[in-house]
Amino acid sequence: MSFDVLQEKIIARKNPTVAGLDARIEYVPEHIRQESFFAHGESRRGAAEAVWQFNKGLIDALCDIVPAVKPQAAYYENLGWEGMALLEHTIQYARKKGMYVIADIKRGDIGTTAAAYSEGWLGKTKIGGTSCAAFDADCVTINGYMGFDAVRPFLETCKAEDKALFALVKTSNPSSGDLQDRTLDGRTVYETMGALVEQWGAGTEGKYGYTRCGAVVGATYPEELEKLRAQLPHTFFLVPGYGAQGGTAQDVRRAFHEKGHGAIVNSSRGIMCAWQKTGKNGLDFQEAARAAAIAMRDDIGAYVAFEE
Repeated sequence: MSFDVLQEKIIARKNPTVAGLDARIEYVPEHIRQESFFAHGESRRGAAEAVWQFNKGLIDALCDIVPAVKPQAAYYENLGWEGMALLEHTIQYARKKGMYVIADIKRGDIGTTAAAYSEGWLGKTKIGGTSCAAFDADCVTINGYMGFDAVRPFLETCKAEDKALFALVKTSNPSSGDLQDRTLDGRTVYETMGALVEQWGAGTEGKYGYTRCGAVVGATYPEELEKLRAQLPHTFFLVPGYGAQGGTAQDVRRAFHEKGHGAIVNSSRGIMCAWQKTGKNGLDFQEAARAAAIAMRDDIGAYVAFEE
């Protein structure tokens, strides 16, 4: 099962982190940008080629120590079709390098539209008598606040293609409490959503006891994170908010079960833009990203042990 694969990669590397690939053109080192702009101009194609070289370099530097990457679709969509081709190539390259790919798409529609999203990102699209994969990620993020109608098509594709999903439950942003902390029938909205996620995934548990339906739970709310971990024993967590948003290793340890199972922690700019703090103009972007990823691994590892 898909989350079994992710858990095994985490155990093998003793590293429960996912590197976000949220590559805006300004995050790309100057020498890569200028080379691409010289060849293709300051255009969408020029930007996409620069980000591709950056992403490929990051993946090469990280693939043996970080189990997963998480490209955020918005940073590719804003470059038009060239950006979407870049995203497809990035996903394919990361998977070729043995990394688990979480496509951060946060789709939340229903019916045939949700089915089309799930086919495009996780499954296959029928074209005449042929079925063709499009992005072919291992996992996606979705917004389940439209209810099971928005989740069912993704779960069906997950079962058919051995993939997985993370549904938004308690997000890391400051205003998440505007809705998620409100009380509904004696419990918060985020607890209600968490219970639904646990319910939606029931019956799809894998080797480690987790279902195909995971939850996004932010590190910036450690008490809520701990509460949800206790309430959702069969749900794998994707934990944003570590580092730049204020979440610490002491906070994220609450996301894990014993043996370090059941969660993966995201860092995007902290790894991707680590070169900006070294004073070497990005010529060392691979070394800087690798050092930042190792530091994050060791920081979390001081609080969480990872065993089979």
